[in-house]
Amino acid sequence: MTGTAQKVWFITGASRGFGVLTAQKALERGDLVVATARDPQTVTAALGEHPNLLALRLDVKLEAQAITATQQAVARFGRIDVLVNNAGYGLLGAVEEASGEEVRAVYETNVFGLLNVTRAVLPVMRRQGSGHVINISSVGGYSSYAGWGVYGSTKFAVEGLSEALAMELEPLNIQVTVVEPGFFRTDFLDTTSLVSTRDRIDSYAATVGAMRSFAADVNHAQPGDPTKLAGALLQLADSATPPVRLQLGSDTVQRVRAKNQFVEKEMAEWLDLALSTDHV
Repeated sequence: MTGTAQKVWFITGASRGFGVLTAQKALERGDLVVATARDPQTVTAALGEHPNLLALRLDVKLEAQAITATQQAVARFGRIDVLVNNAGYGLLGAVEEASGEEVRAVYETNVFGLLNVTRAVLPVMRRQGSGHVINISSVGGYSSYAGWGVYGSTKFAVEGLSEALAMELEPLNIQVTVVEPGFFRTDFLDTTSLVSTRDRIDSYAATVGAMRSFAADVNHAQPGDPTKLAGALLQLADSATPPVRLQLGSDTVQRVRAKNQFVEKEMAEWLDLALSTDHV
């Protein structure tokens, strides 16, 4: 389903940030919204009671809850047109500082949780013969930063999954877009959405330590407007030909262009060696 016809949205992490703003804008224009969170009362508190809103309990780490929430969504609204995989959180710390437990925990939500929900919703979209999966990544899912290596790697995983899904689902009339926001003025850098590694290694003070200071200083002063991002997601969902990747924010555009130039430069410098490994 494309254009401005009434859509049914299924949004994870919908109690705050991009999730709640997208749900709010979708409701304002008359769409139907399934808004999920670990505590559905937080969704109702944020959005209020609304006849077009279904607030559901969903911890994305629990596959059974994803299946149940999907069934409840279809029972209420009959279909799911747009899935927004928004639930996730950040881990700030050097790769060496991150414990196995911390790494596994962020992967459980950001990657395995996204897979749980996607696997639950895709059978609905396949039966419909239509749908749009929107996976929220990050500028850090395209170009890494010191201090964000583990978090960025979860978003790199989301990018790879999204690329493959786009190829697999295109013949089924299901579209996939991975969205790469830059730094937006949400609570992402608050302790509610960001975990710092327990270990701190002095050797990384100049890189990761500087990033910790930057994150603290820029919190709630980021350049991106989250309300405008939510509006952009509605435009994306209405597009008949959405992109596989959508960069949002001038900082993301600048970073992606710089990385592309860097990769091309390095490849040109090492091209002879790169090409020398084929059978002749």
